[in-house]
Amino acid sequence: MRTTYFGNREADIVLIQPVDEQELPLMEREAELIRAMTGERDFLLAAAQVEDWNRDLSPWPAPAVYGTEDFGSGGADTLARLLEGVAAPLGDRRFYVGGYSLAGLFALWSVWQTDMFSGVAAASPSVWFPGFLTYAAENPLRTDAVYLSLGTKEEKTRHPIMSRVGDAIRMLHGQLERAGTACTLEWNEGNHFREPERRMAKGFAWLMDRR
Repeated sequence: MRTTYFGNREADIVLIQPVDEQELPLMEREAELIRAMTGERDFLLAAAQVEDWNRDLSPWPAPAVYGTEDFGSGGADTLARLLEGVAAPLGDRRFYVGGYSLAGLFALWSVWQTDMFSGVAAASPSVWFPGFLTYAAENPLRTDAVYLSLGTKEEKTRHPIMSRVGDAIRMLHGQLERAGTACTLEWNEGNHFREPERRMAKGFAWLMDRR
């Protein structure tokens, strides 16, 4: 897994984010925004590039939503590579995980798998993913803080599956709040594709400000 780093290599705070080839050019700007939002606090942002978005970030198989490419079950392997190849070599630090879209779903699923992460930032996460809300309700969360966000136009689509995202994220937020988890749900102007780097920066900044 190719990982590109932004920020201070010696920082106590490490932000881990799976990305694809298209997102990688946005990461420098995201790091700048995080720095501005947190008062120039030190952090290291690790952008871990995945090879196959639908396969590598899915917790379990699911039918295709667009086109013919089904979702795979590579999430467990990706998480293992992040823990062993990115987090472990950095030693004893405070780790957060985050992601956008399907990577946001992966980041959420990750904090039900391991207690390595002190918090998760999930921007426009694919919480419509089949079976995820049931899984989240039936299994123990293993982190202290959850940041959720969604674009105001994302649920206003005719796609029968994608249109569920608003209700799904409200349900997840409510579930986490009832369980006593430190959690917020922020609504951003626009559709799914608007300013992903800013939306991610806001999520990571919220987690860092809670420390």
